[in-house]
Amino acid sequence: MPTTSLVLLGLLLAGEAWPQTALMKQAQGLFKPIPATPPTLPGNPSSPARLALGKALYFDPRLSESHAISCNSCHMVGMGGVDLQETSLGHRWQRGGRNAPTVYNAVFDTAQFWDGRAKDLEQQAGGPLVNPLEMDATEAHVVEQLKGIPGYGALFSRAFPAQQDPITFDNVRKAIAVFEATLITPGAPFDRYLQGDEKALAPLQKEGLSLFITKGCAGCHNGINVGGNKYAPFGVVERPGSDILPPGDKGRFAVTKTASDEYVFRVPPLRNIALTAPYFHSGKVWDLRQAIAVMGSSQLGATLSDDEVGKIEAFLNVLTGPQPVVTLPTLPPSVATTPQPKP
Repeated sequence: MPTTSLVLLGLLLAGEAWPQTALMKQAQGLFKPIPATPPTLPGNPSSPARLALGKALYFDPRLSESHAISCNSCHMVGMGGVDLQETSLGHRWQRGGRNAPTVYNAVFDTAQFWDGRAKDLEQQAGGPLVNPLEMDATEAHVVEQLKGIPGYGALFSRAFPAQQDPITFDNVRKAIAVFEATLITPGAPFDRYLQGDEKALAPLQKEGLSLFITKGCAGCHNGINVGGNKYAPFGVVERPGSDILPPGDKGRFAVTKTASDEYVFRVPPLRNIALTAPYFHSGKVWDLRQAIAVMGSSQLGATLSDDEVGKIEAFLNVLTGPQPVVTLPTLPPSVATTPQPKP
């Protein structure tokens, strides 16, 4: 453990308050504020036209086989970027296998989905479209559908002006990714604190931050998103019960087929965590305080007191930033020859 951490831990164990400048310095070394502007996606530059197309596609349910499900159905703008369900409803009322992660700040995650099977937003954007449990389309049908809606021709041409036939599945993914990259939440109290504003956090929230660091939570939950940047087993010290960790879902093992990846998942980002219940990949825990206690016992081997849980919860609440304000797009209308839904 670094010398600074040992000194601060000694102060905490002795019942003394951390010097606030030292706590801030420690936090600034572990976490980073969300930038004010979205990052540029490699190989996928943004433009007003590409952003407008991506927003239209994100909200258009006609990309699904039933014409009833859009990206926004499971990742609702204005509701924390989630759907507030254990697992999401998909095609023909089927339930997905895992809780829908938030789309907010997802651009800063190291990979997408709980098992990291998509390397970036562009790969992720295409997954639900062709998943039979979700939107149940095919790549070819998505293209056919969009070509059957006359207004999309001009939108794609403006978004991808160098291409002669721009309505392609790859371009659908690119455009949606550009829009999703804008769904960031800078300006949370924690961001202001990391930028040097001591008054951005109340004393109780600072105590929660100190516990978050010294108890070991920050070992996995760090960086811009306070998580989302590495993989870890669920149950480092003690596996939760099957009601929280279903034995049939072995996590990243399904991607890598490596035995050591059984029950390994991408560490969830904690930004806006107060808005995104229920918690964990199974979506079985609705109470943030319970989720904190479960993580303490399963990941750290620590039985956190009610007081400690309350202070950590107070800290996690300062990770909530202003939600992006998004106006609903006016979508191109269907015509008589547009492919019809197949419920």
